Formats: sequence, C-alpha cells, structure tokens
Amino acid sequence: MSDQVYPDEAVRRAQKLKALLLDVDGVMTAGRIIFDSKGRDSRNFNVQDGLGVYFAKKCGLIVGIITGRKSRVTKIRARELKIDFLSQGHKNKLKPYEKFKVGFNLTDEEIGYIGDDLLDLSIMSRCGFSACVANGREEVKAKSHFVTNSTGGKGAVREVIEFVLKQQGKWQKLLDNYYENFDRDQKQNKRFITGSREEGIADRS
Repeated sequence: MSDQVYPDEAVRRAQKLKALLLDVDGVMTAGRIIFDSKGRDSRNFNVQDGLGVYFAKKCGLIVGIITGRKSRVTKIRARELKIDFLSQGHKNKLKPYEKFKVGFNLTDEEIGYIGDDLLDLSIMSRCGFSACVANGREEVKAKSHFVTNSTGGKGAVREVIEFVLKQQGKWQKLLDNYYENFDRDQKQNKRFITGSREEGIADRS
C-alpha cells in the first residue's frame, strides 16, 4: 500500500498533529464486550495497534483515550501503553476533549481523533484531523478526513498512526533507527555467543 494516494486535505491536516485521541469500543477493539457471570467485562486489544501507540509516543505524539464506557480493562490497557490521558464514562465527549486540549496546551488543529460511531462526531467535527475505521458508521465516515482499510480492533489504530508519522516524515527515521538498533543487537549477541563458546572450549582444555 506504499503507492496509495491520499487526499491532500488528510495529508495537510496530519502534518500538523501533535496529539492523537482514540475511542475504545469499535476502534481499539472490534466492538464486542463480554461479561462473565459476575458482570465483569473483558475486551480484546490488538498488539499491532499497541505497538503503533508505542511508535507514536516515541515520535513525540501525545496519545489519549476518550471513551463513553467505563471499564477496568481499558484502564489496565491504558496503563500498559503509557497513555497520556484517559477519560471514561462520558457520553458527551466534548467535555474531556476540552480538558485534554487545555491540559496539554493544544489547539484543535493539533489534535487528531479516531472514532467509529455517532458519539464520536462531537469531537470529530471539532478536531483538526478525524479518522474513521473501515467498519464505522456511514455518517461518521462522511465527516472523516481519513477512513482506514482495517476494521476496528484489527489494525485500524496502527494504520492511522503510520499514516500520520509518514506524512510528518517520521516513519522512515523510526524504521532506520529500529534497523540500526536491531543490527547492533545482533552483532552484540553474536559476539556474546562466540565468546561463550570460546570460553567453554578453554575451560574444557
């Protein structure tokens, strides 16, 4: 998909971002909520999305979560990903959005948001860059600057993050740094293994 052509407006808006906000159900997950016999909920998160969040933060983006439902599992996942801002249980998502914007001293055009359903439109109509997952509602897609090829909970967050980092010229630098560190680690491991073998031979003589 490296040759895919994106709308100029989506590219222009992505280049200005300093922060990215995520919905949870239907975006970070596939939208299914499972309850056990005691009423405790569980959700499935995508590891590629999680690594994408790590990449985003490594490249300097502020990452937050604003979700209409409250869940212990979401809090655990947010802590694991070192999410900068977490707001749960708000049907009116503009309130935590404004709190996030003021708290991090951001403007609307510096904030991106990924959503999938009607509750997300209040933020998506305000922020600088809005994205909708492939299986989001048509009304939400119509208001989005970017629609993913991936569905919610199956790589959509990662897709948006890679798009943003590429438009900001950070993705290739991130890859180069990763490959450089990988090569260095491989050489160190090789020296360690070789040295261990040589020491083992010397010990037996």
